[in-house]
Amino acid sequence: MVSKTDPKTPGRAASRRNFLKTGLLGGAAVAASAGLARADGDPLITEIQDWNRYLGDGVDAAPYGVPSEFEAQVVRRNVPWLTADPVSSINFTPLHELDGIITPNGLCFERHHGGVAIIDPTEHRLMINGLVDTPLVFTMEDLKRFPRENRVYFLECAANTGMEWKGAQLNGCQFTHGMVHCVVYTGVPLRYLLEEAGVKTAGKWLLAEGADAAAMSRSIPMEKALDDCLVAFKMNGEALRPEQGYPLRLCVPGWEGNMWVKWLRRLEVGDQPWAQREETSKYTDLLADGKARRHTFVMDVKSVITSPSPQAPVTHGKGPLVISGIAWSGSGTIKRVDVTIDGGRNWHEARIDGPSLPKALHRFYLDINWDGSEMLLQSRAIDDQGLVQPTKNELRAARGGNSIYHNNGIQTWHVNTDGVVENVEVS
Repeated sequence: MVSKTDPKTPGRAASRRNFLKTGLLGGAAVAASAGLARADGDPLITEIQDWNRYLGDGVDAAPYGVPSEFEAQVVRRNVPWLTADPVSSINFTPLHELDGIITPNGLCFERHHGGVAIIDPTEHRLMINGLVDTPLVFTMEDLKRFPRENRVYFLECAANTGMEWKGAQLNGCQFTHGMVHCVVYTGVPLRYLLEEAGVKTAGKWLLAEGADAAAMSRSIPMEKALDDCLVAFKMNGEALRPEQGYPLRLCVPGWEGNMWVKWLRRLEVGDQPWAQREETSKYTDLLADGKARRHTFVMDVKSVITSPSPQAPVTHGKGPLVISGIAWSGSGTIKRVDVTIDGGRNWHEARIDGPSLPKALHRFYLDINWDGSEMLLQSRAIDDQGLVQPTKNELRAARGGNSIYHNNGIQTWHVNTDGVVENVEVS
């Protein structure tokens, strides 16, 4: 339950009972305050519109369905100055436009190291070699004959929120936190393929290699490979998109996104990590004493309020307001999300709604009556392992100010009296 403070108190959260009484069941006064139109005088109700008058397109107008033209703003976006070239770059999921926990395939953020590889699935092969009893090569048809599973997982780039280490930088939830998505993956558990090849006793690590121009490669501990990794060929029920690794990618649940190697072509079993470029010069955390953290695989417990946020201001004025956001943890399931509207002075337990699955996004809501005063919005997630999302200052105290990766600090949005939202820091 949220706090039971008086909903008439400026900017305070309402209990469900008081909210229903004053926020939803208050009649015309509440309807007017919330900007709700009255049916008896609205010409969009009382008069015939063009969509009532004329026939629409037939069933074959769009053989592959597309969003409404009125949703044209709901797209991935990039920040051109972040990287020197778009073939080794990133774009961002429009989190502020989404709800629920599943990301539509066309909106999942992209991160490429050598551009999108375009591969004919009939010509694609997956090789397993190294410390195995029998080196193997699989076609796509071979892989689809193995028992398959469906799993809902989030995927987060280790650099997500990286620009915010030194303070508030990018004014939009899409740009601060949009290197994350969550879909249903369909594929073959990796352990089935490794069992087919027969991993030798000395095989303690696995090198996953992509078929893209960058030959993106990462070392994975064998314990993880045999646990919950998936070799996936579908997402949200359809084939992987090219930018998401078509025809085959690796899923490494709860671990940093660069390990989810796309266009997967080779798995080599070895007795130690390979120290590839992306796990030495990149994807390590430089500490204050000059040492670097390596193999920081797990994506820590994290959350963000997606609405209101800088790209999703409050446009309806005072009255009922739904605060919404997402939370996730690479260590398991989100147990609780607390939300503050006054910069951390008072916290209220949010309502988690929809599926609550391990290593997946969770959707949370806090319903309040907004009186038009300024707000400092934050969310704080706690997972089922007892891990609590830290403040940015707590992170800096532990790791210094040199990091780029693994920033799971609490995010703050300032909402002014006009409903305009800005990225600020309250640590």
